[in-house]
Amino acid sequence: MSETRVALVTGANKGIGYEIARQLGAVGDIAVLVGARDVEKGRAAAARLGAVPVQLDVTDEASVAAAKWIEQEYGRLDILVNNAGILAERGEPPSATALEVVRRTYETNVFGVVAVTNAMLPLLRRAPAARIVNVSSGLGSLTLRTTPGHPYHGRAMLAYTSSKSALNAVTVAYAAELRDTRIKVNAADPGYCATDLNGHSGPRTPAQGATAAVRLATLDQSGPTGGFFDEDGVVPW
Repeated sequence: MSETRVALVTGANKGIGYEIARQLGAVGDIAVLVGARDVEKGRAAAARLGAVPVQLDVTDEASVAAAKWIEQEYGRLDILVNNAGILAERGEPPSATALEVVRRTYETNVFGVVAVTNAMLPLLRRAPAARIVNVSSGLGSLTLRTTPGHPYHGRAMLAYTSSKSALNAVTVAYAAELRDTRIKVNAADPGYCATDLNGHSGPRTPAQGATAAVRLATLDQSGPTGGFFDEDGVVPW
């Protein structure tokens, strides 16, 4: 088995996911797998990165069979970055948010993370010291969204914000289950970055947004687990 670590980043053909894949590849001893729903876009991104494309739609259980391919090719997985996410709302208030939008958001942002994590967990257990990073959002912080004066205070995107709060809870649950293993599970807040998700309205770049996730993906054994972090440190739940 190669000493090179193997990392899978979902939703890695563009935006923050692409930058996470690029920065992990720059570490030097990590083979990066670019997970993408669209086969051609995934191949194109992987070619630019010198990485390996993996067709993976987190909402399609058949695509989670990617775990079998990774097992055959690499035998294990050292890093899983659950980055794939959607923002389906268009500024409507919670009471006007269609239930279909909430369901669709959760399918990717929450259920997809659970499905992929469960599929990859046997491979992660084979690694000497695996890392799971769930790309969350400061909008998932109940503390920040209820703190008067904070930029996130009163932000009312029902589906997206609640899905990221749920993702934080998922992170805590997996960290608790795996606390007696060498697997660390954390949530990363990339900040408000300019991506397709928000019409490129954020003040931060995808490269800046990738910083926290990459740090958590490459933690040494003294690092934390079961936490929520941005590039500056702990983010309140």
